[in-house]
Amino acid sequence: MSGEAPLNLLWLQSGGCGGCTLSLLGAECPDLLQALEESNIALLWHPSLAEATGQELIPLLEACIAGEQRLDILCIEGAMLRGPNGSGRFHLLAGTGQPMTRWVARLAAVARHTVAVGTCAAYGGISRGEDNLLDACGLQYEGGVAGGLLGERYRSAAGGVVVNIAGCPTHPDWVVEGLAAIAHGTPLALDDLGRPRFYADHLVHHGCPRNEYYEFKASAQALSELGCLMENLGCKGTQAHADCNLRYWNGSGSCLRGGYPCINCTAPEFSLPGHPFQQTPKVAGIPIGLPTDMPKAWFVALASLSKSATPKRVRQNAHADHIVLPPTLGRQKR
Repeated sequence: MSGEAPLNLLWLQSGGCGGCTLSLLGAECPDLLQALEESNIALLWHPSLAEATGQELIPLLEACIAGEQRLDILCIEGAMLRGPNGSGRFHLLAGTGQPMTRWVARLAAVARHTVAVGTCAAYGGISRGEDNLLDACGLQYEGGVAGGLLGERYRSAAGGVVVNIAGCPTHPDWVVEGLAAIAHGTPLALDDLGRPRFYADHLVHHGCPRNEYYEFKASAQALSELGCLMENLGCKGTQAHADCNLRYWNGSGSCLRGGYPCINCTAPEFSLPGHPFQQTPKVAGIPIGLPTDMPKAWFVALASLSKSATPKRVRQNAHADHIVLPPTLGRQKR
């Protein structure tokens, strides 16, 4: 692609914590700057990486809107804050007196591709809160309902919907691979919530380091224990669409490997579960959050059978913070 003009990428942050940028800066093999170079993407501006600041940014945004500066990829991080009373004045772009929502809408109208980075930008995320006092939403979704700031009918200049690279934070590889696919003209298959299927077709359960405990329904009672976190501690790994345990953060990490239950952060309403994150709601002792594609009666029957067959090693290790009993040393028969 050395003879082709690079694709121009503009990255803005709205209502959020900046965690997706922090995650992205930890991209490895390749790192972020190498990945952009290999995909022939030129970074017009990013709040953490660009030298231009303040008043230097505004003429660039105006040039993009006017068509004087080509805008190929618009990346938005953070929720769209429409309050108070639809004015958008909860978040003004410094130095302009204009709401960020207005700037984003005008830029999205001319961008060839629009990408929501993180669950806040995709669906509103944590910024929506319990009562949504900020009137926060995503670019093309409000929670799990199509609409948001740009509306259900929005299409980018290239004819595509908003690409929702959801996650809280999103995995750096999801962003890098998504941008690479766009840059190389590779069709980016999306699921029904606009998430790239290359990661959303997996479940967090796939590759979980606690799968043996899950299979035998050997459940932890506290976060410090090695057992499965689904039955008692709120883990939603069997329902969450992501490949977190197949590609680790920084080469070794995931929530479950760190001892914390999956909270399904790629889902639109993950921040409003209706119960504490570390608690599994139950009816008659049966967890409500069962695997989404398994009939409840089957799960209950299999769970009962699994528990009756749980090896002593698995049962004891499940309630310890380290391996107490190692696997039996198998001796090959001759």
